Amino acid sequence: MNEAPDNTPEYSVSEIAGALKRTVETAFGQVRVRGELSGFRRQSSGHWYGSLKDDRALIDLAMWRGPAAALSFRPEDGLEVIVTGKLTTYPGRSKYQLIVERMEPAGVGALLAQIEARRLKLQAEGLFDPARKKPLPWLPDVIGVITSPTGAVIRDILHRLSDRFPRRVMVWPVAVQGEGSAAQVANAIAGFNAIAPGGPIPRPDLIIVARGGGSIEDLAAFNEENVVRAAAASRIPLISAVGHETDTTLIDYASDWRAPTPTAAAERAVPVRAELSATLAMLAGRLDDAVVRGWKLRRERSTGLARRLPQPRNLIGLAAQRVDDLAERLPNALNARAAQVALRVGNAASRLRPALLTARLERSSERLAGATARLAPALARPLAADAQKLARVAGALRPWLIEARLAQVSARLEQAGRMLASLGPEQVLARGYALVIDAQGHVVASAGTAAANPRLTIRFADGETPVFTKPVAPQGSLF
Repeated sequence: MNEAPDNTPEYSVSEIAGALKRTVETAFGQVRVRGELSGFRRQSSGHWYGSLKDDRALIDLAMWRGPAAALSFRPEDGLEVIVTGKLTTYPGRSKYQLIVERMEPAGVGALLAQIEARRLKLQAEGLFDPARKKPLPWLPDVIGVITSPTGAVIRDILHRLSDRFPRRVMVWPVAVQGEGSAAQVANAIAGFNAIAPGGPIPRPDLIIVARGGGSIEDLAAFNEENVVRAAAASRIPLISAVGHETDTTLIDYASDWRAPTPTAAAERAVPVRAELSATLAMLAGRLDDAVVRGWKLRRERSTGLARRLPQPRNLIGLAAQRVDDLAERLPNALNARAAQVALRVGNAASRLRPALLTARLERSSERLAGATARLAPALARPLAADAQKLARVAGALRPWLIEARLAQVSARLEQAGRMLASLGPEQVLARGYALVIDAQGHVVASAGTAAANPRLTIRFADGETPVFTKPVAPQGSLF
């Protein structure tokens, strides 16, 4: 019994995957989801991938490089966050995922818990031990400031230093918020420490890391582990001046002194010049004048030297360019080294292979020679008998083959003769045609050629007749 035809429409895999993608994106155009990060990782392209889970379910998520660069904190596994984005499908793996456009900690408490866990970890390593803290110089000659070059913080520090006691200031510009800001701050601290004492570039006697106030997310860079470790490893005394009085970051624990504000850091860095001048004036007036004149001279010299110093950004740019160059050359060098090793192995194999083949060929030749020696006597007798038999058969067949060949050639010659006779000029002349020939025996094919010849010959089937195309004067005539 035949079954009734099925009217269910048929889809291809791509069609059904596209329909599902459109359905999911239409139903969940923009969503906010709260959950715990799991397996969150950053690719070299700048994209982030991972999962968002709760106690009963898990959903994959992806965050492209643009939104990821705007994050004010570093996502970690186990952190509870709230993400905003679009739900879609990934047909290549038959799964759905959330494309994240914005991410934030699920309340300040989650971020504070993350920072507290990091603080306890670093404290257990001894990075916050008071015995590690170094005394600040009483009057530093050079002060290194790590902050944003365009904010109000650097202006406040410079203004306060100028009011209290002007000093030589080296500014290392960094981003104090956003993706990559923590790495810039850590590199700046290490960079100041890398300057050799007594070199062409003055080494700071004191470092100030400063930033204005903000939310806990805005200050996230100064809670990063690499910044805290760089501050703890600094051989130059370091003052942290991040945020306002109520703001506390992990760099404050690792620094040698914490300033409640950037202005307070400048006040702690140098004493009040007016007070020093008054004290010196009371001790010795003339000595005070000499000190002032010497200070002015040194200030002019330091100002002149500061103008001739290279810009820190240029030094950073050259170093970064060199690192990029080495990073680009490293894969090529590894590939070249691998190619050299492969070539050496191939050469060694090529040198070994002929020797092995030669040995095998010698053994095969010996075996073949032995087999030939054994087969030669056995083959000699049948081959001689077959040769004699073949000679007898050839002798018997030779006359018959010659006669058949002659008959074939005679038949072809006779056929060609008959064709020549049927197509020859005699047969045409026999049908009433004539052939006109000039005195040289050439065929005349046109009337113009005939008029140009005074004497012609007309050939018929039964003979030839001479003709004249012009009158011929009788012999003996004067004309």
